Amino acid sequence: MIIDGKHLQSIWYERSIDTVCIIDQTRLPHEFEIISLDSLEDACDAITTMQVRGAPLIGVTAAYGVYLALREDPQLIDSAIRSLLATRPTAVNLQWALQRAEKAVLGLPAEQRAAMALQMAQLIEKEDIAVCEAIGEHGVGILQEIWEDKRGCQDSLNVLTHCNAGALATVDWGTALSVVYKSVAAGVPVHVWVDETRPRNQGAALTCWELGQQGIPHTLVVDNAGGHLMQQGDVDLCLVGSDRTTLDGDVCNKVGTYLKALAASDNGVPFYVAVPVSSIDFSASQEAIPIEERSASEVSHVSGLDENRQLKQVRVAPENVAVSNFGFDITPARLVTGIITELGVFDANRESLGSMTAQ
Repeated sequence: MIIDGKHLQSIWYERSIDTVCIIDQTRLPHEFEIISLDSLEDACDAITTMQVRGAPLIGVTAAYGVYLALREDPQLIDSAIRSLLATRPTAVNLQWALQRAEKAVLGLPAEQRAAMALQMAQLIEKEDIAVCEAIGEHGVGILQEIWEDKRGCQDSLNVLTHCNAGALATVDWGTALSVVYKSVAAGVPVHVWVDETRPRNQGAALTCWELGQQGIPHTLVVDNAGGHLMQQGDVDLCLVGSDRTTLDGDVCNKVGTYLKALAASDNGVPFYVAVPVSSIDFSASQEAIPIEERSASEVSHVSGLDENRQLKQVRVAPENVAVSNFGFDITPARLVTGIITELGVFDANRESLGSMTAQ
């Protein structure tokens, strides 16, 4: 992604100082800060506190976490895997990346394990960039086709997105926003409706910041405005990412996604999901997906800049109120128009998604 005119990734290995660098997403959009991960604990904290977030980026960070652990002690593989698995249970890329890292180092002499773990983390990082770019390229045709039907009647193609499925959720490009970036480059005039995405406001804080950096026209709306916009004919398609998608085509994504899909179905608006194949869980059913529950304070408090431009958290709910904070919900396959992957566009069903295993 382009940040202040420079190309940067969300995570990378800085060989000169033997450290892993990330963009601290908890500081955005008010401050841009690059921080170092120098230990397994740093990697776990970065995932848990959402300094990094998004299923693909969580996976890459976890792979680097294995390297950082084995650099310290090559015997730590089992405990490192357990610690990293416990950070964010919903994102299937976490398990996928850790399985690859573990397989790469098992059976090696202790003195070779850290180097191999680093190679694997760098490979997963490189693959993620290529995969996300390919997702964007496969999605361009969808937006071009819809725009051909709309041009002459409106000035732009209006896309509604939820949470952040951009470059900040991956190493680069993103998933849903990769489709936007590639479509704009192909000449489609895209305007993005950005859900604020309570309670952590990833849409307001991250997607708006990212789209602004890339020069993409966008408008921030409250989470519950999507249905109204669709009723008014102001949304041409919905485009979201996914932390875990089942072989049956059920989509687990940031809480609130299901409501957007229901509204889209009721108003005849196409609802597409953009995911890497690594985010498809070929073994899990909808019922088996663990839904992360996060801190009550994320709902009872809000964060922002005070009059002195200092980050501050304030309470908006009564003291001692009971809070339930589910991080994700599941959109059933019947509401999904199509699933865009690096291998192409698939229907949201077992037959279609299962065919990619033969590719």
